[in-house]
Amino acid sequence: MSIKTFSKAGVSAIAATVVDFGTLTVWVEVFHGFYPYGVALGAFLGAVTNFLINRYWAFDARHAPIHHQALRYVLVSVGSLALNTGGVYAVTELTGLFYLKSKILVAIAVALFFNYPLQRYFVYSKGIINGKRDQPVTT
Repeated sequence: MSIKTFSKAGVSAIAATVVDFGTLTVWVEVFHGFYPYGVALGAFLGAVTNFLINRYWAFDARHAPIHHQALRYVLVSVGSLALNTGGVYAVTELTGLFYLKSKILVAIAVALFFNYPLQRYFVYSKGIINGKRDQPVTT
């Protein structure tokens, strides 16, 4: 694993997280919306932010057509959305933890064990190079 790529992806994730948490907080605290809907909306807007930063900077993955990467990213994001929304709801309802604390715990787990590996080896992969499949992007 390239520390530089991991670090850049981390910065991208932080930017996306600001958008995600900001959207959730405004949805619940300002608009008094039901928090699972805020989780979903925040995850969507965070995903768009993350995709664009990752493609053009973190993974510098302009080697592939954007629509191919976007389709792969959507597949990963749907899984991430389901894990985040279901996870926050389950942790909040089962433990009585404040929804933002649940969100932090679930978001960290999903980011480390689902999002980053799939983005590195699936979304932004260079494909088949020298007979080897799914070479990760290294910068």
